[in-house]
Amino acid sequence: MKRIVSLGLAAFAVLVCVLIVRTLTLHASSPDLSKLPPAPQVDTEAAAQHLSRAVQFQTVSHQDPAQDDKSIWAAQRAWLETTYPAFHQASSHELVGGGALIYQWKGSDPSLAPVILMAHQDVVPVAEETLNLWQAPPFSGAIRDGSVWGRGAIDDKGSLISIMEAAEALARQGFKPKRTIYLVSGQDEEVGGSGARDAAAALKARGVHAAYALDEGMAVIMDYPATHGPVAVIGVSEKGMVTLKVTARSAGGHSSAPPKDTAAVTVSKAVVAINDHGFPLQYKGLTQTSLKAVAPSMPFLSRLFVANDWLFAPLLIKTIGATDQGKATLHTTTAPTMLSASPKSNVLPAVAMARINFRIAPGDTPQSVLDHARRAVGNLPVEIDIEGVAQAPSPVSSTQSASYKTLEALAADISHAPVIPGLVTAATDGRSMVSVADDVYRFQPIQFHLKDIEMVHGANEHLTLTNLTAMVSFYERLIQASAG
Repeated sequence: MKRIVSLGLAAFAVLVCVLIVRTLTLHASSPDLSKLPPAPQVDTEAAAQHLSRAVQFQTVSHQDPAQDDKSIWAAQRAWLETTYPAFHQASSHELVGGGALIYQWKGSDPSLAPVILMAHQDVVPVAEETLNLWQAPPFSGAIRDGSVWGRGAIDDKGSLISIMEAAEALARQGFKPKRTIYLVSGQDEEVGGSGARDAAAALKARGVHAAYALDEGMAVIMDYPATHGPVAVIGVSEKGMVTLKVTARSAGGHSSAPPKDTAAVTVSKAVVAINDHGFPLQYKGLTQTSLKAVAPSMPFLSRLFVANDWLFAPLLIKTIGATDQGKATLHTTTAPTMLSASPKSNVLPAVAMARINFRIAPGDTPQSVLDHARRAVGNLPVEIDIEGVAQAPSPVSSTQSASYKTLEALAADISHAPVIPGLVTAATDGRSMVSVADDVYRFQPIQFHLKDIEMVHGANEHLTLTNLTAMVSFYERLIQASAG
């Protein structure tokens, strides 16, 4: 017995040593900042005035395109042309599809793969019931309290104006890129991104294949949950998306003599079944990669758990999954969003429908989501079909490429924080560039606290002048570093 206890203690001691050694040998990467161009002088006042004016163009994408006033998009494009004359003289531009802009700033060396920078023109509507929550009218572009206020200040006119400011400053200085630079600006990112798809198709038809594309998607999180400090996250993949339409049918009729299960009851049971049989939480892929990248900045005990995830994966899943945002990184999410049935309270519905939106994690596909939902409902008499355009998860872009190393160094320099790759759980126009770029990255050099993210698509959207300055500087240096 004593021998068994001794062997057990020895084994435990070995295990503890292994855990500690693995923890102590986990090191952070150190981006090379030596090749970065110096930070430029940014005319913050002019940039703020220009962003303010851009916000005032109410380029609102509605779910029903018939509600969109396309003359506003045209007015905004004309304003860009007069506001940034040097860049427009140095580049060519065209409209494709329903209004996507493609700028080409031609490089002197055609052997170099081009670069694609992205920012969309449109914004989401402002809900009528939230108007009283805004500190400044949502399309006023008010400049006050050190910020530009209004819908689109961050998503995504902040990026569009910052890229334009950077390109204009370089063009005025006589900068001539060696590598061709494309600026792609879709007109309908907020309702599916057909403009970006049209732009990608146009570039592909011309044989364009870029070294990388950069779009919105991630930022510098000042209170990153795992470290409680700043971390710059560069999105290297994004989830796919599919909406399933669930349909139940019945005879209909008067509500005074209802059957046991109306179409509304049947479709409700199906929605509950699909919702209750969600995809399992898994600690793998980009979530695992991201956490290991940031682990050296964590407290020792947390670092020990991550360094030894072969043992502590269940604990990590429980910890990460404690919040909805964290849980979303661990699996394909299920979100019932729309229900419809009878048009009148005393009429039994002949048809009841529900729509369920899934954000698809890498490893799943639209078809696997459809199959999963059909299994979940069992023998319920419902039809389940994919509605609209389904999008598979995007490939995971390289974190070893020269392009990523440049972005990593710039992100580190502006944030003075660890830089890690991450998974974008929402959708961006960047996903459309997968066919015309070696890698697609998603990052805005904006410093956010987690609570700030609520204002994107919410009330009181605003971009601080500090962030605006950082964005203009970032894009100017990125163009120089990538194409100079």
